[in-house]
Parts: sequence; structure tokens; C-alpha cells
Amino acid sequence: MSAPMKVGAVVITMGNRPEELRALLDSIAKQDGDPVEVVVVGNGSPVPDVTEFSPHVRTVELPENLGIPGGRNVGIAAFGPSGRDVDILMFLDDDGLLARHDTARLCREAFAADPELGIVSFRIADPDTGITQRRHVPRLRAADPMRSSRVTTFLGGANAVRTQVLAEVGGLPDEFFYAHEETDLAWRALDAGWMIDYRSDMVLHHPTTAPSRHAVYHRMVARNRVWLARRNLPAPLVPVYLGVWLLLTLLRRPSRSALKAWFGGFREGWTTSCGPRRPMKWRTVWRLTRLGRPPVI
Repeated sequence: MSAPMKVGAVVITMGNRPEELRALLDSIAKQDGDPVEVVVVGNGSPVPDVTEFSPHVRTVELPENLGIPGGRNVGIAAFGPSGRDVDILMFLDDDGLLARHDTARLCREAFAADPELGIVSFRIADPDTGITQRRHVPRLRAADPMRSSRVTTFLGGANAVRTQVLAEVGGLPDEFFYAHEETDLAWRALDAGWMIDYRSDMVLHHPTTAPSRHAVYHRMVARNRVWLARRNLPAPLVPVYLGVWLLLTLLRRPSRSALKAWFGGFREGWTTSCGPRRPMKWRTVWRLTRLGRPPVI
């Protein structure tokens, strides 16, 4: 029999939620099977004292905030180039909590059973109500969060990635800082032939929040949407994709200040470097379409 797949976890923190962080680490420590090795990255801040979870928790403190993808990439590198010291890396928000003790085991089983599976997106549920917000179901048909399925993207703070994917297509795009970095990695993984699953039985408890709570939300969502298209889509689809999102943004009737920030970010996305351009193959466009989300929406 082959040895079970090794699981690690990356958690980034701003150091401002010490109790939530310890609760998360405790839920990781209680996972069934071999211990999950954890790297906690202080993203421009000291890491709260987590020595009680030694020896399976290491910490890295960065002198500046590198953003969500930058911080997670540092966590990946702590497991060796592309995370090669483990087979699977879970990425978990520091104010989340693994609701069950079998999540790591389910990850091992899922990846071992399906050699094409590259990424698993967990279900996020409010710890008090059990409700999963519609935006946390990474597909267009999101009415039933209890239905697992193949999907085309994943949730950044509640997922597991086969490290072979990172070795093959690279990590998260540092320059994004916040927003859409998961879809950038997802599209590259799908273009390389990997698949992504949404699993309702792998649950991260997380308080219900609105993404717009972040001051930079509207600007970075718009900027990174443009970068995402410029980096990854065949040229004919770039204006279609961005035109659809412009229309959707206007239909949502954001406030005047939010719309001003959004258009500022949209302009920035066109006038600044988006990083390397590697347009996906047309067969990947067809694969995304068959999975229910053509890359124009």
C-alpha cells in the first residue's frame, strides 16, 4: 500500500485575531490521521503566540504586507519550492475553523482517488446559522450549497491544492494583492488539464461578512478583473468578458463613491502591467463552458 498523502496548511494573519487563529490551529491539530504541518505567515505583522501548537506549527513574519496572494506564496515556499515537501496544501482564513475532524482525511481520499483533481474548494458556513452565502458557492447555479460539483474556480480562504499543480503552473499572482487571484490560478490549472471540485462535506466555519468591508475592494476588484482577462483570455474574449462585468456592475447600482473607485480600478487595469500574458487554449474555453461557466461571465 502507498503511504498516505502528506497534508500541509498555510494561514496568513495580520496579527489582529489571536483567539480566532488559535481556534483554527486547534481545529487543524484535531484532524484525523497524520498531523497536518502548518505555516502561519504574519503578513506585515508579528504572529501571535502559537507555541502551544509546536512542533507542527511554524511561523514566518514578513516586514511588510504582501497582500493575500503574496503572503500565501511565502507560505507555499516554506514547504519547499512549490510546496514540494507535502502533497496537498490547505489554505485557510485565520478567522475560520474546520468544522469537522475528517477534512484532511477527505482531502487525502479525494486527491488519491482522482489523479486529475488539482484543487478542492470547501463549503463556507456561518458558525451560528449554518448558512452558506451564495457568493461562497463557486458556480453560477449556487442555489443549493449542499450539492458538490465540478467548478471553474475556488474560494481563496477555504481550499486545498495539490502541490503538483503549483509546480506545474506556478503560484498565486503576487501583483493582484487582493481579489481574483484564485480565479487566475484556477484558469491556469484548468488550462493545464487539472480539474476543480466544490465539496459541500468539507466545511470551514467563518462568520458572515461582506467583501466590500475592505477599503480597497471596489478598486482592486475592477483592476484585477481587467488583469485577469488580459493575462488569461484569448484576445477576442477580453472585451466580451469585461463588457459583461461592466454591465453587471452598473446593474447592481453601487454608490457614487463605489462606482468612482471601480472605474478608477478599471482604468488602472488597462494602464498598468498585468504580468505575463499566457492566453488559455480554446479547448479550455470549451471546457469552462461545459462546466457551466464560459469565460465571458
